Amino acid sequence: MTRRSCAIYGVGIVCASLLIIGIGLVVTQVFQTLIHNRLKKEITLTEGSRVFETWKNPPPPVFMQYFFFNVTNPDDFLVGAKPIVSQVGPYTYREYRPKENVTFVDNGTRVSAYQPKTFVFLPERSVGDPDYDMITTINIPAVAVMNKVKDSFWKSSMVSIWMNSLHVGMLMTRSVNELLWGFKDPLLSRIHPMNPEIDEYFGLMYKKNGSNDGEFVYHTGEEDFMNYGRVATFKGESKLSLWTSEQSNMINGTDGSAFHPLLSKTERLYIFSPDLCRSIFMEFEKDVKVKGLPAYRFTPPRDVLASKEENPANEGFCVSPKECLGTGLLKVSVCRKGAPVVMSFPHFYLGDEKYSNAIEGLDPVREHHQTYLDLNPTTGVPIRASKRAQINILINRISGFPKTKFLNETIFPVMFINETVVIDDVSAAKLHKLLLTAMLVSNSPLVLVGLGAILLPVFIGLIVCEYKQKKSTKEDTSYSPVSNKEGDEKNGSSYVALTPVIDKS
Repeated sequence: MTRRSCAIYGVGIVCASLLIIGIGLVVTQVFQTLIHNRLKKEITLTEGSRVFETWKNPPPPVFMQYFFFNVTNPDDFLVGAKPIVSQVGPYTYREYRPKENVTFVDNGTRVSAYQPKTFVFLPERSVGDPDYDMITTINIPAVAVMNKVKDSFWKSSMVSIWMNSLHVGMLMTRSVNELLWGFKDPLLSRIHPMNPEIDEYFGLMYKKNGSNDGEFVYHTGEEDFMNYGRVATFKGESKLSLWTSEQSNMINGTDGSAFHPLLSKTERLYIFSPDLCRSIFMEFEKDVKVKGLPAYRFTPPRDVLASKEENPANEGFCVSPKECLGTGLLKVSVCRKGAPVVMSFPHFYLGDEKYSNAIEGLDPVREHHQTYLDLNPTTGVPIRASKRAQINILINRISGFPKTKFLNETIFPVMFINETVVIDDVSAAKLHKLLLTAMLVSNSPLVLVGLGAILLPVFIGLIVCEYKQKKSTKEDTSYSPVSNKEGDEKNGSSYVALTPVIDKS
């Protein structure tokens, strides 16, 4: 066997080996399984893991925007006219939320932590000065007190007299800073000496700057990667006791900052929100890209805040039949000291049209009012998110309070928040590198198949060339008669014909 033939056979063997091994690895998904197992081990809330430090102190900046609804027809509204509001905002704050007192419990399978939130005002991202910009809105302390005492004739009469003497009405005009971070309310100050449990200060974010929601205990994901970041207990409890059904009181999902790797488009993601006093769920909407990173967008569907008629599972969020509101609303008075606070999406997005139509100046738009999470499906890392929620007050006529006699039952919008985060460039670069490595390793069998496919035509070409060369050699060395004798003689060649000699004798 010649050296050329050995080379051809060698190329054939290499080509066949690459194709067989590559196709076998593709079919069995060995490398993909190895990468997935590696991710499951790396993405855990354990010391030294790839994500632990960023979980404790998230690097991407979080921005909190506040938008207020300013009443522009206060006099007409108080005598029964449809309220007209104008949106004022945003007033933007940088939010810092590092986890503190991080402690491993239950043999390291869970980790407890507190998450204090600190807010720093950003004038360059805001529409004005919160110290001087004034907002006219519903007098929330007064409405809360009236609802608290409405079942007692003597208490309601006393509060009504106090309101008149203090010139407290259904509306109040306060600065943005006062509405957010607190002010001393005259009516609450009158009640406080008799009932010290009632704070004389009120603010939508009162005592929340620098404070935390309570102790969270999270699953580390070491035992089961699907439990990564899932809330095990909140304030020492594994379930709530606010609502009227077992399902409604369940603490499901994560706190919204972490999700398990290898996400599927078909799964439903749960998030526990202390602000809403419940868990909500989100479903896949579409594929998106953020800074070149692939992501699945998950959003809460209409079912989350649907009425009990649309979604019977939501009946458990009705503390009483009277407190069952329509689609798009959630009354959270059970965790707001009895105040008639109603939560919704901004401008009553995904809610019944009657709520947005009852207030002139509202216009629910998906782009501006939808809550969403953009998660990288391989790692589960949130790369962009926008949490949007609106605080409303339920107002109506209250017996014993003449100031309410012209009011129609209305879900009145006070403020909505937009909490946003986008992955920073450094974290995005690290994630790009991780995804590239995972892709190269996972697709290495395809590289083998590709190399085999490239060598295959080379091998076929070599065989064809070898065949042609052998054929040509055979033709060159074979015996053939020569018939151009005269021509050769004319050219002066000494031609000797190989013809048989005939004996004439």
